[in-house]
Order: sequence, then C-alpha cells, then structure tokens
Amino acid sequence: MAFGGFMSAPVCLIENDEKGKLHVKKEAKDILDGINQPVVVVSVVGLYRTGKSYLMNRLAGKQSGFALGSTIESKTKGIWMWCVPHPKKEGHTLVLLDTEGLGDIEKGDAKHDTWIFCLAVLLSSTLVYNSLGVIDNMALEKLHYVTELTENIRVKAEVGQHEDESADFMRVFPSFVWAVRDFTLELKRGDKVITSDEYLEGALKLKSGSSRETEQYNLPRRCLRHFFAVRKCFVFPRPAGTQNMRRMEQLTEKELDSEFLEQANTFCNYVYNNSEPKTVTGGRAVTGTALGNLAEVYVEAIRSGNVPCLENAVMSLAKIQNVRAEDEALQLYMTEILSMAELPMCPEKLSDIHKIAEKKSIEVFITMSFNDNDQIYQKELMAKIHNEYQDMCQQNYEASRMQCEEVQRDVFDKMEKSFSNGLYFKPGGYRQYRDTLTELTNDYRARTRTQIMSEEVLSTYLREKEKLGNMILQADESLSAAEQENEVQRLKNEILEQRKKGLEEQNRLQEQTFKDMQRTHQEHVNQIVSQMEREQERIRRDNDRVLDAKLKEREALLQQGFQEEAARMQREIDSLKGDMNKQETSQRSTVSQVVDGIGTAASLFLPGFVPKLAGFGLSLISRLF
Repeated sequence: MAFGGFMSAPVCLIENDEKGKLHVKKEAKDILDGINQPVVVVSVVGLYRTGKSYLMNRLAGKQSGFALGSTIESKTKGIWMWCVPHPKKEGHTLVLLDTEGLGDIEKGDAKHDTWIFCLAVLLSSTLVYNSLGVIDNMALEKLHYVTELTENIRVKAEVGQHEDESADFMRVFPSFVWAVRDFTLELKRGDKVITSDEYLEGALKLKSGSSRETEQYNLPRRCLRHFFAVRKCFVFPRPAGTQNMRRMEQLTEKELDSEFLEQANTFCNYVYNNSEPKTVTGGRAVTGTALGNLAEVYVEAIRSGNVPCLENAVMSLAKIQNVRAEDEALQLYMTEILSMAELPMCPEKLSDIHKIAEKKSIEVFITMSFNDNDQIYQKELMAKIHNEYQDMCQQNYEASRMQCEEVQRDVFDKMEKSFSNGLYFKPGGYRQYRDTLTELTNDYRARTRTQIMSEEVLSTYLREKEKLGNMILQADESLSAAEQENEVQRLKNEILEQRKKGLEEQNRLQEQTFKDMQRTHQEHVNQIVSQMEREQERIRRDNDRVLDAKLKEREALLQQGFQEEAARMQREIDSLKGDMNKQETSQRSTVSQVVDGIGTAASLFLPGFVPKLAGFGLSLISRLF
C-alpha cells in the first residue's frame, strides 16, 4: 500500500509471529519510513468487545476501517495502524493505533496483554482507555496494567535513588483520555451536576488508611494520578439499539443516537486540538520514520526479554536516525546541485545553486536527525557538503579551462601556423608577431569574457610562448640593440602582468568559495539553534505540564487529608523547580557550545579547499575564522 495520498485502510503494525513473539510488520514500517512530518500518535486500549475500533474510525474521518467485531470474538490482533493527514495541524500526520482487546480469555496470555498496553503507552502522545458502563472500583481493577508500568518500563538506563520518579514518567507518558461507553447514569454528585472530568477525578480519590485492602484500592488511582499529567474523560450513551449495534459500520449518522453523535464529535475535536506531537526525552518531536524505528527498538527489547528503557531507546534511535539523516541530506544535496548545474558557469550562479541545495539539505537533516547533541553527524554532513561543493567547483574550473583551451587553440591557430612556416623569422617579423599576438589576444578575451578560467588559460599560453617570442625578437635584424632590450623588458612585464591577472582571477574564485563556506557555517548554526530553541520550548511545556499536575495533586491531597503525602509532593515540586532552573542554564550553555563546535569544525576542514585550486587564498582563512 503506497503512502503517497495517505493510507486508504489500516495495516498491522505489531503482531505475534509464529513463535508467539511480537514483531514489527515490514509493510507498516515502510509506510512510516515515508513520513518525515511530526506525528501525533493516538492509541486506544481497553478490554475486548468495548467498541474501541469505532472511535478510531471516527478519528480517521471514516465510517469503517478498523475492524468492528459484531460477535464475542476479539477482532483486532496485535496493534493496527492508520496514518491520515491531521485535520487541524498542518504539516503533521495523525497516526491512529488500535490495539488488541485486553483480557480475551481465549488468548490466555496476560503478559502479552501487558506488553500491548506498554507499547501503546510508549508509542503514543495520547492514550485513550475505552471501557463500558461506569468508572468504579471494578473498572479500575481491570486497568491493572497501569500499575505494572514501572515494572515493565524504565525511563532511565541507570536506576538511582530518585525520589520523584513520577516526574520522569509524566514528561514522557502520553495524555490520558478515559472513554466510558454505554454510560447510563446522570452526571451528578449529590444534587450537584458535575462534568465528566470531575466524575473521573472523583473516581480517582484516594482512601485514607494503610491496610492491605486500602493500598490495593489506592494503587491504580495513584498510578493514574502520578503517571499521566493530563487526564480527560468522555461519557458516551449507547449509540444505537441492540440490533443496529451489530451493523455499526453500515449505520448512517441519522441512525445513531444524537447525544452519542454529539459526544463523539466533541471527543474527536478534543483529540484533534489537544493531542501533541509525539516526543521523547529531551523534547524531540518524532517523525513517522522515527516512530517506526522506535517501535522496532521497543519490540526488540521485549523479544530479548528486557524491560524497554526510554533512555536506551533514544540512544538507539539517535544512531539509526542520524546515519539516515546524514545520508539522505547529502543525497538530496547532490541531486539538487547536479540537476541545476550546467558546467561551466559563473561562480556566482554556482554559488546560488549551492546555497539552495545546501539549505534544503540542512532542513532535511534537521528534520530527520535525532539527539545529535554533540553535532557529530551534523559536522560530518558539513564536511561532506563542503567536499562535494569543492569537487563541483573543481569540475566547473576544469570545464571552463577545457572550453577556454579549445577557444585558445582555435584563435591562435593562425599564429601557430605562422610559427611553423617561419613567417616571423625575418626583418620586421617581430613587430608582425607582436601585432598578431595583440589582435588574437583581444579576440580570445572577447570570446571567453564570461569564462572563469579565461585569464588563467591565456597566462599559461603566453608563458609557453615567451621563449619563442624572445627568439623572434633576437632574430629580427631590423631592430637596434636598444630596441631589442626594451622589447625584452616589455615582454617580461606583459607576461608578469598577465600572470597577475590569472592570480587575481583565482583569488576571486577563492574569495567566492570561502564566502560560501562561511555562509555554510552560519546556515548550520542558524538551523541547529532554531531546532534547539523549539526543543527547549517543548521541554518548558513538558515541565510546566508536570509542575501544574503536581500542584493540583498537592491541593487534592491536602483537601483529602493526606498531609504527609502533600508534604512529600511539595518537596517534589521544589525539586522540580530547581531542576527546571538548572535546565535553562544548561540549555543556554549548550547553544553556545554548539556554535563554537560547528565553528571549530568549519575551521578544521575549510583549509582543505586550498590545494585543489592553485594554492592561493590561505590568508582568507584567517580573515574568516
């Protein structure tokens, strides 16, 4: 299935292989590889036969797509994926993940369900939990997978004595939406009408006490409150009668319950407007390509019997992404410059083509690269673009040289034949030679005035003829000794003047090239600083989201009489504020290091340009760097 116009139907992303182990399907991975946009990933999880797939079809803007089983059999196996254009965020792709129904008794593999739930959490930016009836203790007990997250997911590679581990999870975990289906109660607490969000938060209130039963009661509630900074709830009435429920895919909107339809539209708009692009540690937005690689990294960890670790996954993902980013950026540069450059051409035009190709190349690299914190891959790309441009300039010089030499042979052919015939070796022959040389030189310059190697080729030719010119001069008996001496000096001066013109021409080319390299340096700095600023803004938003959640949790604990836990939460808040201040200081320092690092890289490889030309322009390096 080609991705070009986005997917017409879902495909399986992760399934069990013949050995009962999870693996990522190649077809889905190939589709994700073709998506270089940031992705907003929405996963739906829940017990089987609770109508999960219908909500995902609504989000895709389709009547059908994800399978809606009409029997007690669980239709969705593994995790299925549907990529569609994001209806609200231009330049983003909405990736919908429909997971296998949890708790299917025929499956008989609770650990498999746990991994499906964990993968949904790890891959999504919004997690929709779908359940039937009401949010009560039984419903929360069925959500026991959330209590196992800390056992099955690690944020950091090294486990330390970090008091506020929940903040680490909050930064990287998705927002949480509880969709309660077939809800028949009134949203009231006593006589007061409440919102669905207040209904959810009320269901998550903790019980006081330290008995085993109380701890068991509080555990799933604490996990939801501590892991998911953003929580939202929607309650849906039954969409249609029992008979019609069996043919949901065929029902028109007129056949659906109007209240259900209104709530479904509200749910979709909330997800469209509030679901953030998927990010990983460090605030890096994930593209489709990165999401596919991330899925493979997590699944491979599970297959190997390890606990998926976000920090390790980011390191693995960085290497995969950065190698590919560098390759694709360089390939784009080469394709662009080769498609536009018709050699020979003036240096300014080649420079403009280089500038366009380079800008596109760097944009591709910045978009695809991942946590290139020390700019290792970016510096490599700088050097490779530099070398490719260097080679292109050299090819341009050689193409110009060849054309100039061809013109030179054609123009000076008349004089070469006169040399062969001995026409100039007679009295008055030197003046005839000088007049012919001046005439042909002017003709040559007129025909090569747009060529960058015109003076260099002419200089080489005249140096070659210097000895022959002196021989003609010495053989001309019509000239006095004084006249011959003056002509010898004049001939030397002209050769030196011509050589000077050739050198000036080469230095102008060098100057242009080094200006290009300086601009390359600045373009890389601008792009990386811009990217880091975007990441820093995401980190700030993540920190603010976590801090806001912690403050609300502290207030809730105080209101519910959990003074000790509220005090602990205040310590976490103070620690988080301190970490945020340190982060901002570190970020400013990092930007400065990046600029210095790229500048150092540029100064190291720029001198390499000199030998390929004529050995001139060394002084330019010190002026630029």
